[in-house]
Amino acid sequence: MVKRRQEWPEVGDIVIGTVVRVEPYGAYVRLDEYNEKEGFIHISEVSSTWVRNIRDYVREKQKVVAKVLRVDKVKGHIDLSLRRVTDQWRRQKISEWKRAQKAENLLLLAAEKLGKTLDEAYEEAGWKMEDAFGEIYAGFEAALEEGETALLKAGLDEKWAKVLTELAKMYVEIPKVKISGILTLKCTKPNGVEIIKKTLKEAIKAGKSEKDGVKIDIYLAGTPRWKVEVEAKDWGTAEEVLKKVVDTALSLIKEEGGEGEFKRESR
Repeated sequence: MVKRRQEWPEVGDIVIGTVVRVEPYGAYVRLDEYNEKEGFIHISEVSSTWVRNIRDYVREKQKVVAKVLRVDKVKGHIDLSLRRVTDQWRRQKISEWKRAQKAENLLLLAAEKLGKTLDEAYEEAGWKMEDAFGEIYAGFEAALEEGETALLKAGLDEKWAKVLTELAKMYVEIPKVKISGILTLKCTKPNGVEIIKKTLKEAIKAGKSEKDGVKIDIYLAGTPRWKVEVEAKDWGTAEEVLKKVVDTALSLIKEEGGEGEFKRESR
């Protein structure tokens, strides 16, 4: 179970839980992030299509991602929906959940080293990391990249910063994402080949100046086509750098009297 600061979810939240009981009229779900509070998914909220047999969609012990529709703290009722969760929300929630689990495991290891409880680890370190970096695991990533300084700036004391940074170096790996596309460049001038090569060099330089920690590769995919690959730690950075590379290349080749186009490859 991963700890959350708030006791109850809010309407509109995307939550993750475990199905504990399935009835003909709906399913009961234990919310893994909220001290195992129980929510209910009515059969009408299971799927956008007609549900003949609810067990074709949910079963006991299954992990599900749901949207919170209603919360009644007095009665202890939480109404959930499966059908209102998009595929993107589901993937994002599962990713967040896995990162939160990793973060909690690292906090537990740190607590054991310092003779603290897990609750103390959250209070003295975890919540401060969440406030500073948006999520606890992002704090571990910052410690890996910047060292103890990142955690000290977040308000952790030296003993926590030291132990958590050591654990980050042992167990944390910064994820990488890669996007690519085909850049077609043409120039009919006598020195057209040299112009294209210079254009690509300048495009790479422009992309690398945009963000730190990115990898840009451009290689021939069959004249006049060039494959452009950008690797970064997140989709937003990768998209931003790819746009800079492509825009620079297309602008420069046009200035030289050539022409170009870019076709993005799907993820």
